[in-house]
Amino acid sequence: MTGLSKDGSEGGAEGGSTRVVLSAEQHAALRAKTSRGLARAVVAQCVMAVLATVIAWGVAGTAAGISALAGAGAYLVPNSLFALRLLLDTHRPGRTNPFTFFLGEAFKLIATVLLLWLAVRLGGDRIVWPAMLIGLICTLKGYVLLLMSGKLS
Repeated sequence: MTGLSKDGSEGGAEGGSTRVVLSAEQHAALRAKTSRGLARAVVAQCVMAVLATVIAWGVAGTAAGISALAGAGAYLVPNSLFALRLLLDTHRPGRTNPFTFFLGEAFKLIATVLLLWLAVRLGGDRIVWPAMLIGLICTLKGYVLLLMSGKLS
């Protein structure tokens, strides 16, 4: 595979990689777009969590509403913390570390499993499993709201 180097000459893959240099305005625009995208994703997940909780409560009662909220919160809390970490990284000078992203994903998955376990442990027989799983899935699929509104960027 060939590409153009900084000086415009064509070079192969073995010739080294080229580095894209962005202006200060391009950096600012990219940071703003990233921040908006992260915020939109978390807000969409919050909206889906509230919808799942209200519908579960309305259809099946208080226990179902609390179960849906527990399922939604088990994903929403770690994901919001991860999004905040990524948002802070976008405003940090210097290069971002890809390892931070993978470590954050691992934290998010482990924290979600632990929060679900804790909810089941504390809730015991009061957990309404379908509501809890619907709350979790609705929150996981919060980006569907962004797709439907055309705001996924």
